[in-house]
Amino acid sequence: MNTIKKYILSLGLIIPAILFGQVDRSIRPAAAKAPAINIKDSEVFTTSNGITVILSENHKLPKISFNMVMSATPMTEGSKAGLSSITGELILSGTTNRSKDQLDKEKDYIGADLSADKESLFLSCLTKHIDKGLDLMSDVLIRANFPQSEFDRIKNQTVSSLLSTKSSPESMANNAESKANFPKGHPYSEVMTEESLNNISLDDVKKYYKLIFTPTGSYLVIVGDITKAQATELVEKYFSKWSGDNIYNQEMTPSSKQSGNRVIFIKKPGAVQSVINVTFPLNVKPGDKDQLPLTVLNDIFGGGGFGTRLMQNLREDKAYTYGCYSGLNINAYGSSLSASGNFRNDVTDSAITQILFELDKITNGYVSDDELNLTKMVMAGNFARSLERPQTIARFALNIIKYKLPKDYYQTYLKRLESISKEDVLLMAQKYFTAKNCNIIVVGNEEVLSKLKQFDADGIVEVWDAFGEPIKETKKADITKEQLIEKYILATTQTTSIKNASKKIKKLKAFEEVAEVTIPQAPFPISSTRIWQTPNTEAAKIEAQGMVLQKSYFDGSFGATTSMQTGKKELTKEEIAAKGKSTGLLPELNYATSGMKYELIGIENLEGKEVYVLKLHDGNSESFDYFDTKTFMKVKSVKMEKTDDKMMEITSTYTEFKEVNGILFPFKMAIIQDEMSFNIKVISFTFKDKVDLKTFK
Repeated sequence: MNTIKKYILSLGLIIPAILFGQVDRSIRPAAAKAPAINIKDSEVFTTSNGITVILSENHKLPKISFNMVMSATPMTEGSKAGLSSITGELILSGTTNRSKDQLDKEKDYIGADLSADKESLFLSCLTKHIDKGLDLMSDVLIRANFPQSEFDRIKNQTVSSLLSTKSSPESMANNAESKANFPKGHPYSEVMTEESLNNISLDDVKKYYKLIFTPTGSYLVIVGDITKAQATELVEKYFSKWSGDNIYNQEMTPSSKQSGNRVIFIKKPGAVQSVINVTFPLNVKPGDKDQLPLTVLNDIFGGGGFGTRLMQNLREDKAYTYGCYSGLNINAYGSSLSASGNFRNDVTDSAITQILFELDKITNGYVSDDELNLTKMVMAGNFARSLERPQTIARFALNIIKYKLPKDYYQTYLKRLESISKEDVLLMAQKYFTAKNCNIIVVGNEEVLSKLKQFDADGIVEVWDAFGEPIKETKKADITKEQLIEKYILATTQTTSIKNASKKIKKLKAFEEVAEVTIPQAPFPISSTRIWQTPNTEAAKIEAQGMVLQKSYFDGSFGATTSMQTGKKELTKEEIAAKGKSTGLLPELNYATSGMKYELIGIENLEGKEVYVLKLHDGNSESFDYFDTKTFMKVKSVKMEKTDDKMMEITSTYTEFKEVNGILFPFKMAIIQDEMSFNIKVISFTFKDKVDLKTFK
């Protein structure tokens, strides 16, 4: 008996080995059929005041989340673009019962996450803290009071963010994409500017909140450790007193592709790379039958990692970039596709050519079996993993109700995905993709501008600013560069001749400027001290919490910078020579004799004002100064510096000029270095006979 058992056992080991050895590995195994998905239906009920409650129970952890989502359409904000986002940031600024500090302390005490945006309010907490958490959430929802002090703080903070936009090529490209893909008057075509921000009042914020945040038609998505009976009781207890108007609804002007490619350029002086975005609108909405095969197409084209066509062409084959991707944005009120990446200046035109080539190629032939199968396999895996999160089930239920999808829309997802063929993908490409009606957006150095004309049938390149507004062509200056400098000196010194200006300046021996510095990312106060002493000594330091973060010193023949990160670095001979061309109380007075190269480019439009643009080169770096054509005061400067093989742009704007000893100085400055912004407010400006330089060296 034992012998027979051993014999059978041996056969059990040997036979599979033999069979395995005979498998033909050149034949791809047939894909298994898509499994049926059993997604538990969420509990759905509606309150007496119009809230649709979607409940997804999950008792694995003692946690609960509540997400209140409004159903209003986006609103056209016009001259007050940015109103919705400002409102979203202010919602948690306090209620009639609690100040912002009280709200923060109470939510932190129970370890809750309470957040808001322009169309929703979210709470997450432990189950045992449900009552306290909902008390906070409902208080904000029903009794938000938007205090003036917080409104002013958020507006000031937003100004810094807008300044940073001017140094972020990605933000500039995104702004241009919004303007290019959606028609004027469409909410998605609006971009907040400093001008539109200034137009927003606290009353506007309160009206927007009342109009959009209303129980009628809203959705409350509840996920976690709670039963339907408990949820029903809690919703009634905390949200039944919430009232409001009917759902805000606005008709949307549909987007349409223009005839022929449109080329848009945004200048970023000194950029060594171009940000390219080839984009166009799509006529597709969430839940459309084309959405899933279109998503498969996009993932093959450029949205699915390193194996996509864009990556294989522009990175692996051409080595133009580290990454080129496509993004599919499908929304109920306007959809679009974009293909984008960062490319060296010298291959900007070649990169655009290849993106357009790939757009055209995918509409003219079938994708390969490997491309299609791999993409569907990855998408199926991502979908299966998403089902492990209870939030996914609740989101599915919300989408089904919100977008009026079939009840089994997600149960049939894998079967619909499996059934997509090469023919379906080609049909999507031919229906939606185009290489001939694109918005080609480039943010970069002006040297690439001439290379872009070939992509427009008429050779036209539109030049836009950082916020998507067309820039008028530079006009020829009506004065010479020498006259501009003279008018600036006379305006600054409030004199009538250069001789008198020089006399006034010679009487001044030294000054000390103390300023308060605000950095959005820094929660602590920062101070700046800047000094000057005749003839050409200047120094500065930045301090915070009793520590010197950075300091600099220059006396005409020696200079150094010291920071906590890099230690002390002495200026090179080249840097000293360059710096010597722009020293003095008013360096412009000496441009003609200091060796500074300068050229008057012309007159440009700067945020609604005409300015003279003066291009400077000190032998080490290039910069641009902008002078108001009416007052002749310098209102902005942009400097390009190369550090560690990287070109860094430093933008400074000057406002609130005040007189000190007969000379006008800016008492407010905003500085952007890369994407960091600094707001500087001068506290004191004092002229002296001599200043102490010890702490700066």
